[in-house]
Amino acid sequence: MSLTIYHDGQFWVGIIEVVEGGKLKAFRYVFGTEPKDAEILDFIYDRLLEVINQSVHAGIDVKIKSNKKVNPKRLQRQVAKERNNVGISTKAQEAMKQAYEEKKKSRKKKAKRYREELKEQKYSIKKQKAKAKHKGKS
Repeated sequence: MSLTIYHDGQFWVGIIEVVEGGKLKAFRYVFGTEPKDAEILDFIYDRLLEVINQSVHAGIDVKIKSNKKVNPKRLQRQVAKERNNVGISTKAQEAMKQAYEEKKKSRKKKAKRYREELKEQKYSIKKQKAKAKHKGKS
């Protein structure tokens, strides 16, 4: 799992990338103003799991890297490279886009179901009024 915090021009945003079972899941969390170290730790300890667990998207297939011993100098170079690379990975962007599309579909289904229920309710009220009118009770 990795947490990348960067400024997107308007807000400070945290991108959480989680790899579980060969699937990459990415989540976006908006901090707003520049977060202090204490705020970041508070987020990690208290809200990180909520952000990860609230999503139901499947994720994107990725290859799992083997955990073999890395030369310390190579590790230093990798860390320096990651520090300079402030943006988010394209896989993470793809995973977030997929999650967004899934949320969009579920919202559409929910809205359609709500409209149909409302339509049925109006129809039943209309029928009841017509029946009452027919019986002579206006």
